Parts: sequence; structure tokens; C-alpha cells
Amino acid sequence: MTYIIAEIGINHNGKISEALKLVKIAKKANADAVKLQTYDPKQVMIKKLGKAPYQKKNNKKQNIFDIISKCQLSFADHFKIKKLCRKLNIDLLSSPFDIGSAKFLIEKLKIYKIKIPSGEITNYPLLEYLGKKNYPLIISTGMCNIKEISEALSILKKNGHKNEKSLLHCTTSYPTQNSEVNLKAIQTLRKKFKLKIGYSDHTQGYLAATGAVSMGAHIIEKHITLDNNLEGPDHKASLNPTDFNKFVIKIKDMQKMLGDGRKKITPSEKRNIIFARKSIIANKNISKGEKFTIKNITTKRAGSGISAIKWKSILGKKAKKKYYIDEII
Repeated sequence: MTYIIAEIGINHNGKISEALKLVKIAKKANADAVKLQTYDPKQVMIKKLGKAPYQKKNNKKQNIFDIISKCQLSFADHFKIKKLCRKLNIDLLSSPFDIGSAKFLIEKLKIYKIKIPSGEITNYPLLEYLGKKNYPLIISTGMCNIKEISEALSILKKNGHKNEKSLLHCTTSYPTQNSEVNLKAIQTLRKKFKLKIGYSDHTQGYLAATGAVSMGAHIIEKHITLDNNLEGPDHKASLNPTDFNKFVIKIKDMQKMLGDGRKKITPSEKRNIIFARKSIIANKNISKGEKFTIKNITTKRAGSGISAIKWKSILGKKAKKKYYIDEII
């Protein structure tokens, strides 16, 4: 089944109470996991870093350093979230943006899995550390080409990583435009790297994610928010509680629709065969001993007789009894 991650990210706006609410909403919607972002702003970016276009659009007042500083959760908050996740039986993941945060997640919090965010896939020191720790990883590939993904996997491998790894196709643009979704890249990544592939969805709505499942995505990640109108860079490209619940239903429905890939007659189809398939039928009254010809037999719906596929083998044979018009042979 598709593994569904509710990406809380920084949509809690730095409030532990909001983060806990989002965990409960994700669980109620039947998501498999929630994901946080764990970081020390001073280790992640310079204070005078400008904002990406989508960040300017979604928050015109503050610079990005101030925004992520305001949205930072303490390590103590992480333990509170883990306690709730354990109680609700939902997996807890997080993306570390610096080595100190990665150490905390692995050595202290002992998180379920580490998600390498798209922006860190070229961060050699972080990849080196995670490779040595040999922790299970989900690697997002936004802003990446095949060469960069290969280099990141090589760094992990050279540093001893042999644990489970998955790749997420992703477009780092919030919200992602339909023309830049490129779902066929899911197949490209699977063929190239022979790993489980998923999709981190930054579009608005459900279509891209359900399409990704139809392309064979094993993991689907989607941002969740309490309110799309809250202040912050990611709320506009997130789903509110009502829409996230619908989203999970659609993903699970698509998974059911995919089936097991074997072409076979379904139970409901078996009940319909008698009404939809054609049998060989008397086209006029036929005497006992009379040969079947194209003039005295035909094919009509009533799938309980000799299948119309046997037409050639019936022609020329003699009737063993008398048949009346419209009678099944």
C-alpha cells in the first residue's frame, strides 16, 4: 500500500499546540506518518539571505531567517510530539537541515526515519554523517538532476550506508504548476536507481498525487495546515484538515484501483457473463439430425450456452435434438 506522509513542516508556526493538533488531524485522516523539519537557523542560512519568489508572495513582511527562527520547535517539543505519535500509533519522521539536528533526531529522539530534504542533497557533511549512521532514509530530489542524485547516493554508500533508502520525485516550487510536475520522472528514477520511489507533492489539490500513485509511487507526501490563510511560506500549498482527509481517501482509492496487475475475471464480472457474452442460438426451428449452418444458427446474448467463440467448430455438425427458434444450442 502507498505510504502517506502528512508534512507538517513549519506549518505549526513554532507553536507546539498547533503541531500536536496537526498530528491528531493526520491520524484522523489515516495518514501513515507525520513529518517535521528540525533545524538550527544559525546553522542553516545566513541572516541576510533573501527569499525565494514563493516566500515573498506568501509572506511579504519578514525575511526568511526571521520566519524559520519563529517557526523553530525546541528539542523538548519534539519529544512531546513523539509521545503523541506513539500514543496514536502514527510514524514520526523529520528532515534535519544541519548535522546537530540530525544527531538529535538519531541519537536522542531515535526517530523512525530521516527525510533528507531537497535542499540538502548537495550538503556533503550532512550526507557523510548520515551515511556513517546507516539510518533508514527517504531522499527528496527537488531541484536535482540525475547526476546530483547519483552523487548523493554515492556519498552515502562510500560512508557505509547500507540501510533502506527511498527517493521522492519532487518539484521545489510552492505551489507547483501543472507544467512542471513531470510525473514520468517517477519511472525514470525507478529504472535508474532500482529503489522504491515516491512523490512529494507541492501542487494544489489531489490530481498530481493520485496520478503519482498510478505511476507506481510507493510514498506520497503532502503538506498539511490548520488553515490555508495562516501567515507562513507553506500554508498556501498545503491542505487544510477537510481537504487532507479527502486527499487520503483519494490516494487509498487509487491504490485499490491499481489492483495486483494480473488480468483476470473479477467476481462481479462472472455474474455478468451470462448477460453480456453471446452463445450459439437457433435462428429458426431446427430438426433433429439437421446440420447447423449459417442460415439456421446465429449468436445472441445468453452466455449460458456454447460460447460464440466455438462458431466454426459447430458449423456442419448435426443437431442431436429438435431446436426451436431462439433456443440455446
